[in-house]
Amino acid sequence: MHPAFSIIFFTSAAGAGYGLLALLGLLAPFGLLPASPLFGLTALALALGLVVAGLLSSLAHLGRPERAWRALSQWRSSWLSREGVAAVATFLPAGVFAIAWVVLATGSDGGGSGVAGVAGWITAAMAAVTVYCTAMIYASLKPIRQWANPWVPRTYLALSLMTGALLLNALLGAVGQAADWSSLLALASVALAWAAKEGHWRHCATARPVSTAETATGLGHIGRVRLLDAPHSEDNYLLKEMGFRVGRRHAARLRLITRLAAFALPAALSLGALVAGHGALSGTLALLAAAAAALGVIAERWLFFAEAKHTVTLFYGAGEA
Repeated sequence: MHPAFSIIFFTSAAGAGYGLLALLGLLAPFGLLPASPLFGLTALALALGLVVAGLLSSLAHLGRPERAWRALSQWRSSWLSREGVAAVATFLPAGVFAIAWVVLATGSDGGGSGVAGVAGWITAAMAAVTVYCTAMIYASLKPIRQWANPWVPRTYLALSLMTGALLLNALLGAVGQAADWSSLLALASVALAWAAKEGHWRHCATARPVSTAETATGLGHIGRVRLLDAPHSEDNYLLKEMGFRVGRRHAARLRLITRLAAFALPAALSLGALVAGHGALSGTLALLAAAAAALGVIAERWLFFAEAKHTVTLFYGAGEA
């Protein structure tokens, strides 16, 4: 599949924003985050800013962006529509949570009850639902075996949690409020996301093809089917959007970059932040971990699209899909 930058940025930025927003909603009502209104405002601005930037980027992928609102009406059958409805709905509890936590300062009493607690839990749940809907847009496409499997929503949710936890750890370090639990949370989330991504790659490598040239044409009873001549003299829309090809060597190199930048380096830097304590060094290491993960997730998301093979390519010479 063609890896469009607008969708890569959308899934990466919005995923990180929803991950951070969910953690804020879960942790703030229990007094685990700084009581400073400035910290709350900064953290919420970063989370919602990433979400809004990602959603606006996704509009650039539409042929008629001005009609994007119509997608919200198809929530009964479309995961894209459900994602849009969930994304819009999340802003309501997030707004209530922001007012209760930042303005009214009711989220630092160490209890999970009250307006901040309820709104925070609803915000976290809605953020997770939105990320799940985003993943299901791809996981529901049966003609693409690299997507139509349970590992896709698991990976999307795990990467969202990982990038959110790394951002939270970086924010705490930047204001001199780094804690051991935030570094441990970052480490655990990296391990979870790494395991999920490796599971997804392993599934893609071992799963049987959805179809082959023989089953697609119905000529398998005769023997092996191969393309004698291309149906077009130049690439058409299907080949441009669904026939993207990435070299095996190039893909292997990008997987290595993903493993290093998205997982290994953030884990090492987060561990360093944990060992360094609560000083400037710890904050710097946490910030570098978040930055490395951002680059690594972009590489992972590019591969997510580039390595996906649609069954329509069988009619253009592909042996299996």
